[in-house]
Amino acid sequence: MEGMATEPEQVEAPARDAVLFRSSPARTFVTLFAALTLTYVVAALVLDAVAGGDRDPWWSTLAQGAVIAVLVAGGYTVCARAALTTWVRISAGGMELAAQGSDPVLLAWDDIAAVSVRRSGLRTVLDVTPVDLDRVHPVAGEGPGGPTLRDGPEGATFTADLTQVWPGPRALRRELDRRLVGQPQAS
Repeated sequence: MEGMATEPEQVEAPARDAVLFRSSPARTFVTLFAALTLTYVVAALVLDAVAGGDRDPWWSTLAQGAVIAVLVAGGYTVCARAALTTWVRISAGGMELAAQGSDPVLLAWDDIAAVSVRRSGLRTVLDVTPVDLDRVHPVAGEGPGGPTLRDGPEGATFTADLTQVWPGPRALRRELDRRLVGQPQAS
């Protein structure tokens, strides 16, 4: 199993009240399929109206859009970038984070200096800044190491792409707000 990402089922939750947020390829496929099909149908109708061509039956345009959407959404869902799993588990014991195929780390609530869920273009990103990197606990795994670190205004910050996470980023933000009551650094 060396080199493979650690799944949340392989790691015992730090507390019984744990809430798991994990990437969902099925949700990504359905969302992308619907958006692509709708875009194709609308674009075909607009172009047909502008060009003044013979209008195809609605079901023909929809079928064409669905075929294209299945190919593109399916291709994206199985591509290497989308296959990298991300999961976040929040409980009374702290926050576990495994981002884009990394090994998970555990940060107790007292060990977190700042947390934010923000937009970066079309992506939703989770930033977690520990008080000190020495207080970050590796949970399991012998794979690629912990989540990606970047230099942020508060110091070294773990970053995770939440775009494919289910339940969605809003639910994660609500759970963080519930856990970080009275701590102004959560946003």
